[in-house]
Amino acid sequence: MQFGIFTVSDITQDPTTGRTPTEAERIQATLTIAKHAEEVGLDVFALGEHHNPPFWSSSPTTTLAYIAGQTSTLQLSTATTLITTNDPVKIAEDFAMLQHVSGGRADVMLGRGNTGPVYPWFGKDIRQGLPLAMENYELLHRLWREDVVDWQGRFRTPLQGFTSTPRPLDGVPPFVWHGSIRTPEVAEQAASYGDGFFANHIFWPASHTQRMIALYRQRFEHHGHGTAAQAIVGLGGQVFMRRNSQDAVRDFRPYFDNAPVYGHGPSLEDFTQQTPLTVGSPQEVIDRTLGFRDYVGDYQRQLWLIDHAGLPLKTVLEQLDLLGEEVVPVLRREFAKDRPAEVPDAPTHASLVAAKYGDQAPRQATPNANRGDNLAGPSPYQDAAPARVTTGSAFGPAATR
Repeated sequence: MQFGIFTVSDITQDPTTGRTPTEAERIQATLTIAKHAEEVGLDVFALGEHHNPPFWSSSPTTTLAYIAGQTSTLQLSTATTLITTNDPVKIAEDFAMLQHVSGGRADVMLGRGNTGPVYPWFGKDIRQGLPLAMENYELLHRLWREDVVDWQGRFRTPLQGFTSTPRPLDGVPPFVWHGSIRTPEVAEQAASYGDGFFANHIFWPASHTQRMIALYRQRFEHHGHGTAAQAIVGLGGQVFMRRNSQDAVRDFRPYFDNAPVYGHGPSLEDFTQQTPLTVGSPQEVIDRTLGFRDYVGDYQRQLWLIDHAGLPLKTVLEQLDLLGEEVVPVLRREFAKDRPAEVPDAPTHASLVAAKYGDQAPRQATPNANRGDNLAGPSPYQDAAPARVTTGSAFGPAATR
């Protein structure tokens, strides 16, 4: 099981000091946070995508590529890549490139986003959000798996004989998580392709998340990708810790009360009771997180938001220290207990390569002589795509669909 953190890249005034960091300060702080996540033993760092103030992360792959060069084991992901307003061709290129520069330590979480004005900024209609998500991913899925793509859809210009470069590392596309808070159609999309489903487990009660995950698992099995227990599930969450719960509640309250999303709404006590937000001691975070398995089953990835609402860098690094030293080691041990053998580990590049090729050497894409176009016979590449190998892995079929 993987544990990590995600950030939405907000730049928010610290309510205890009245100071708002600059964009440059917040960007540098995020880089520090990502590197420290690896130092304390976490597995994953995920970065959101936004195109409006007060957020800074308009180009997640640029930032993640830099972090890849500063780390050696950290899995790099997005907390949302906007499948609706980004061109699927550019997503295919950017994330394949991130695969190469990170040595395979890259995956992607796709989502529609929650900022309505972004659609017209990129020439799209928010009323077509779901059809855009479905069609754009169908194209993205093909671009990573076919050397030459002919395409015609509703929402972009047609493609004829198009090759996305570079080809995915070792001929294996980045693993895809479809992220959603409330949309059953996204759970169905993830299940139909055999991809992962990530429930951003922050704002809604446990009963809602339970229904979404159950739907995804049921449909994953229906589409023939494995049993329901083999479906690949990730959860979000938010925590704030001090060594005793009273200090945690006292220190976090002003940030909660003024947070951009839920500030000036329910009380901290009501919100922590009604949602998975956990404010307390490390042991309380352990107990609450272990309880997630009671209603979603064994799952593969747990990410927490810890840098939201103006929390200063020093405090965020303290949260990371507590996660790495006191929380995650216990969670690794406890989640491993009685975990059924059929439940797969979180997908990694190495596991996906093994699932696709078995004992064969993976593909190394080698172009033909340059003709200055994409039309060099049936493929612009010398190497023939190797025969596909399907193993018993839950995500083997998904990797070769």
